[in-house]
Amino acid sequence: MADTQIWQTVPLAPPDAIFKITAGYKADTDPKKVNLGVGAYRDNNGKPWVLPVVKKATERLLNDSTLDHEYLPITGLPEFITAAAKLIIGADAAAIKEGRVASAQTISGTGANHLGALFLSRFYQFNGDKRIYLSDPTWANHHAIFRNVGIEPVNYKYYDPRTVGLDFEGFLDALNSAPERSVFLLHACAHNPTGVDPTTEQWTAIADVMLQRGHYAFFDCAYQGFASGDLDRDAGAVRYFETRQIPMMVCQSFAKNAGLYGERIGALHLVAESADAGARVRSQMSVLQRSEISNPPAHGARLMALIMNESALFEEWKRDIATMALRIIDMREQLFKILSEELKTPGTWDHIVKQIGMFSFTGLNASQSQTMTDKYHIYLTTNGRISMAGLNTNNVRYVAECIDKVVRGEAKL
Repeated sequence: MADTQIWQTVPLAPPDAIFKITAGYKADTDPKKVNLGVGAYRDNNGKPWVLPVVKKATERLLNDSTLDHEYLPITGLPEFITAAAKLIIGADAAAIKEGRVASAQTISGTGANHLGALFLSRFYQFNGDKRIYLSDPTWANHHAIFRNVGIEPVNYKYYDPRTVGLDFEGFLDALNSAPERSVFLLHACAHNPTGVDPTTEQWTAIADVMLQRGHYAFFDCAYQGFASGDLDRDAGAVRYFETRQIPMMVCQSFAKNAGLYGERIGALHLVAESADAGARVRSQMSVLQRSEISNPPAHGARLMALIMNESALFEEWKRDIATMALRIIDMREQLFKILSEELKTPGTWDHIVKQIGMFSFTGLNASQSQTMTDKYHIYLTTNGRISMAGLNTNNVRYVAECIDKVVRGEAKL
């Protein structure tokens, strides 16, 4: 007789926190509801925005009679991964010119993180137990990605709730006290979830310690261009580390800066010490990728290859990126002005404009954040993180007024 109880012991997993917020927002019928949870760009009407350059590139692809639906190479579309590496590491970088960068197309930034983690687990010579140091806090998915391949996450100090800024001394202490040749995951720009980035001078000090201790840099770059509006500026930390010859790999996503969330287009780049080492790394990336997805999807890669390799489209893309980044910067300025100048909300709110990128840590505590959702239908994570892209000229004042009420303790459930 067949066993009908095979899976009865499987525990029910809790829903993903971010997607639970989105589900709650969608089910809410209140006309004033605001979604500040999801990390996706919205225009001033609160709608998804398909970049004009993406529309143009899509039309080009639709009318290209030479395209087919054959498999891509295991490591991806060559003209995409070559352009992607130059975009983040720099076209003039020595590692690029010397053929020392091993790259693979991945299932967006999540896939890049996974493939990078899997490669580390198989081939990196850890100094003791397999560990990776993650900023506290970090993108929630980082913990699961590394644990799934047998690498245990260890938190390092990063965010200081007292200043709503960077705990730089705590960060440096972690770098100095970790065993030599430890792996540190670094957010290249627009830190998720805090929006707090090191300054140029602080990146220099971080690089100094990384070199002194022989640490390995695992960069996650999900927001290049989206943070400041400038692709080159947002790649500054990665490019600086390359010039200092700090061993590193870089996870890259085109979800945010090209609005290609659903196309799942990204890349992993490992900077090796020689072209020969790079070739060996690339061969093993191919083996790992083959066993998991066989071949990456074509459409997003073709779109980005066209946009990055054709100068007119590339310039248009940069303008589209600036449109998104500048709107978010404007929302930061408006929220700050209403809170600090008009409502005179208790506390200091300059962190709103000092932080960068899609997210902001408001400083609201868990109770205040929950009140924002339960009483005012404003959806955000319970750690006070909001997506600035969810703000627009139609709702920013309402959000500011509700923040003011919960901070003053006027909003009681």
